[in-house]
Amino acid sequence: MATIDRQTPTLALAHALATAGRGLPVFPLSATKLPALRSPHRGEQPPAHCRGECGLPGHGVHDATTDPSAVRALFAAAPRATGYGIACGRAPHRLIGIDLDVDPAYGSDAAGALRQLALQHLFTIPPTVTVLTPSGGRHLWLTGPADATVPNSAGRLAPGIDIRGSGGYLVGPGSVTAHGRYRLAPGTAHLAPAPCPRALLRLLTPPPGRTGTSSAPGRASGPATGTGSGPGAPATAARRGEGLVQFVLAAHEGQRNTRLFWAACRAYEHGFGDALADALTAAAVRTGLPEHEARAAIASAARLTSGRGGEADGAA
Repeated sequence: MATIDRQTPTLALAHALATAGRGLPVFPLSATKLPALRSPHRGEQPPAHCRGECGLPGHGVHDATTDPSAVRALFAAAPRATGYGIACGRAPHRLIGIDLDVDPAYGSDAAGALRQLALQHLFTIPPTVTVLTPSGGRHLWLTGPADATVPNSAGRLAPGIDIRGSGGYLVGPGSVTAHGRYRLAPGTAHLAPAPCPRALLRLLTPPPGRTGTSSAPGRASGPATGTGSGPGAPATAARRGEGLVQFVLAAHEGQRNTRLFWAACRAYEHGFGDALADALTAAAVRTGLPEHEARAAIASAARLTSGRGGEADGAA
């Protein structure tokens, strides 16, 4: 696990500026992989659906910018930021993140599933920027064409494969989280994000009239899913929903709100946030969180994820 000290925010800013210099929009993240700046609309009734139009920072992935002065201002307003998010789907690169998770709870082999998809659909992942995550997973950076909008999804292609597209974000290399550091894979630092193979792009882009998910921001540095369609999709949603409830139930004092918010974001990204809201609330109350705080956190997660293309929402 990486050490978070007084130098961490300074290094996070340096990494963010270097990434912005490559034309990739960035914004500060906390050690939880969530946006480091709180929403200026928290507590407003009815809930605001602002994506930065108010001109104030605190809108998550919508704060992302490549302007060095603006990046410095965002980090100055978030002195405890330990990492940065990279907005996906934005010109000129229109970044697409292929998040290959390592999750023994689901028994998934995401890398193997991607290889199987490549064989089945006749494409090859070209050499590209690859970021190693603290959990042992990896993010593959690809670029998309101007005429395609790739939605965020989680587990739609295969268990353990999450996609970060329009409205989503990836945790940038050099970021430090509560679980460790994100770092570039050896031999990929000199590479530019490679174009997404057309066959893979067709899998990532929903047919006309469909969103690509069942229902909708991108922390630390990532900081989106869909239950998908076809055989096994409802079972996958139920299994992941149960896992999110258990994740909330395992929270200790000091992490209850953060865990609930993260779980709610994942649920909304998967497209079943509303259906799971009561169960998440009940789980949070069992850990000692007041019900009104729990419901406020879930409502915030719903607002945050509502801006992500194709989602009901990482971050990765």
